[in-house]
Amino acid sequence: MKSSKAQIHSRVHSIPEVLFDDQKLTSCSGLVIFQSLFKALELKSRLRQCFKHLGRKGVYGIHTILMVLLVHILIGHRRLRETAYYKDDPMVLRLLGLRRMPDVATITRNMGAVDMKGCEKTEQVNREIVLDRLVEDRCARVTLDYDGSVYGSRRAAEGTAVGYNKLRKGERSYYPLLCTVAQTAQVFGMLPRSGNIHDSNGSQDFIVGCVTSVIERLPRARIESRLDSAHFSEETACLLDTLGVEFSISVPFLRFPELKEVIASRRRWRKIDKTWSYFEYDWAPKKWSWAFRFVIYRQRVKVRRKGALQLDAFEPRGWEYDYKAVVTNKPCSVGHLLAFHNGRGSQEGIIGELKTHCQFDYIPTRRWAANRLYAQAAILAHNLTRELQMRVTVPARATNPKRASLWIFENLFTIRNNIIRRAGRLVRPNGQWV
Repeated sequence: MKSSKAQIHSRVHSIPEVLFDDQKLTSCSGLVIFQSLFKALELKSRLRQCFKHLGRKGVYGIHTILMVLLVHILIGHRRLRETAYYKDDPMVLRLLGLRRMPDVATITRNMGAVDMKGCEKTEQVNREIVLDRLVEDRCARVTLDYDGSVYGSRRAAEGTAVGYNKLRKGERSYYPLLCTVAQTAQVFGMLPRSGNIHDSNGSQDFIVGCVTSVIERLPRARIESRLDSAHFSEETACLLDTLGVEFSISVPFLRFPELKEVIASRRRWRKIDKTWSYFEYDWAPKKWSWAFRFVIYRQRVKVRRKGALQLDAFEPRGWEYDYKAVVTNKPCSVGHLLAFHNGRGSQEGIIGELKTHCQFDYIPTRRWAANRLYAQAAILAHNLTRELQMRVTVPARATNPKRASLWIFENLFTIRNNIIRRAGRLVRPNGQWV
């Protein structure tokens, strides 16, 4: 359709008067819901107690700096210097209870004053928040999953070491052990470690601490644990059994060549479905004092392998099947056990979200305690986002064999874009903030 000149051109109007006024505009108006959550949890006062032993040094307390890091991650920033992007945002300042944001030098200086005792107390606060949710929902079953995760730095930082890192070989890294709760998809605890150690290093004391914390608050709950083959040992199996924990642990074929012979000589496999079959027996590996229930599974591959078959000296390999072995003390069917053990893959999603959306894999300083504090801020950001959703919604699932989370959660990336990053204006009609 052709337009006329009058429909396109306009006469020059007078220039409007320019008036600069403080309208209290914010780019993060959605943080108001986190302000309500922080107040309900009394988060600031609880974090203040974590660093009381250090005394108050300077204008900003360490608990305030931790709150700044928490909000920094919730908004979606990574590097500490990016605080300059929102230092004048009125909603951020109101959430933190500040009139002026600390600069980068102040943040790093306060982080440098943190000690390991303060980090441990912060982790205890996080653990109490998770336990409060489990107690409130009266969870009759608590499933604790354990797994390590590598995150590295291109520079030398205290506590980092060169270890196994298939993505960046030769890079210095940390290798913390994480404990997650399957029912709430939250991180229950973290064991900080250097990058050059085995995945099971220090895990037994960490497991005892996590299980004991749950038993103290939920004495009648049934506790379950799922672990990968790195934690397979008689000490770990006996420890979990003694604590009354129902467990399943992957068995490494590499350490037990006799398992390959047992599988190769097996002729009768019991069928679970069209894909899976199994056999089970009580077995005490060499130098073990006690026998446990071992279940050997084989899975039919969708496409039959073509070409020459590359045999392995330790792992069983065939043309049509993949094999896996699990040791357990659970009194359940083999099909239920298979679903239960395979459900531990949900922990990979939690760790992936921690690294992708909560900046868990970022190392901001050269001090181990300061980096541990930043990692704890990332865990708190993840857990509080989950806590917020559990407070406003009801569970969408019942307990299933895979132990999927009881709620269907939105990740922090979605909440950040749909709720937190909303433009708004703070006004005060009739003396009330709106």
